[in-house]
Amino acid sequence: MFPNEVIPAGPYVLRPPVEADADAVTRACGDPEIARFLPLVPSPYTREDALFWINRLVRETWEAGGADYVVADSGTGEFLGVIGHKPLDRVGNGEIGYWVAPWARGRGVATTATRTLTELAFARGVPRIALLTDIENVASQRVACAAGFRREGVLRGALPTRDGSRADTAAFARLASDSGEAIRPYLPFFPGGELTDGVVRLTPLTLADAGDYHAVASVPDVYGHHVPPEPPEYAECVERCRYGRHLWLAGHQAGIAIRDAATGAFAGDIQLANVIPPLDQAMTGYSLHPDFRGRGFVTRALELLVEWAFTHTSLRRIVAGTAPENTASHRVLERAGFVREVLVKDLLPGPGGTRVDDIQWSRTR
Repeated sequence: MFPNEVIPAGPYVLRPPVEADADAVTRACGDPEIARFLPLVPSPYTREDALFWINRLVRETWEAGGADYVVADSGTGEFLGVIGHKPLDRVGNGEIGYWVAPWARGRGVATTATRTLTELAFARGVPRIALLTDIENVASQRVACAAGFRREGVLRGALPTRDGSRADTAAFARLASDSGEAIRPYLPFFPGGELTDGVVRLTPLTLADAGDYHAVASVPDVYGHHVPPEPPEYAECVERCRYGRHLWLAGHQAGIAIRDAATGAFAGDIQLANVIPPLDQAMTGYSLHPDFRGRGFVTRALELLVEWAFTHTSLRRIVAGTAPENTASHRVLERAGFVREVLVKDLLPGPGGTRVDDIQWSRTR
């Protein structure tokens, strides 16, 4: 179905693998990120593994109606990565996968190759192409968006891992009838990966933050103002941190660690949640460990976050809610320019089946 020949792809080409690629494939597949996110790739990876892939597995893929290509520089011929299209499923749908060598990342290699192979498949009558990636592999998810693939959801436990467990998978797809325009995230990531004013640093929550996040969320006067007002399970905190950057890219929620800029220590968290794009509105909330209180960390974090949101997103309104007795949080919001709007009676669940009031605040662009 796919041409076993060189295919132009802008500054790159897609071409069938040859034995001369074995050394480059071996070197690339020694990369920890490839080993982490592609558990079916042998690890450690040897030249014999590369030759087995080139001489047998690639041939079997072609014979079954799929395709595997090397992505190379069109001028120098340098090996940059691999992209493939699986044999069609029983209803005629396709699936694309790729990896990029460590020395070639950040150059748009995967996006360009994915667009090229996708258009090639559509030209041959494939109606739908899926793209599946580990929930933590946000770099691959950004490629999917840039190549015009829409996020469709999460497949729970869909991928095996090297330790025998199962990993959740972010599912993207593109239809032949789609425009193919890049999917622009409603909530872009921070420029340079973080925000700082020299006193606090804001960084996206990741799995490495799970222990610290759980410790803060387990402080009684923190979880007492959560919904529901009870301490979270550790597994819940792990999942929140594991999903953090995926949900951010999806535009659902930006989960953010507040750090001491001087030491890098985890001080608390802040987020944008309940994002409503048609209203250009989101809600913020925050928590701080007792060891870092009294130093203005939350006010600084909130000011950084709001300034970023009003500068780099289309958000026009950020809201917050506080318990009437939470005067410390009232002062934080007031210092950060939020205006008290209304008291809503019995809005939130309280302890023992009770209901509690909520004071609602906002700051507009």
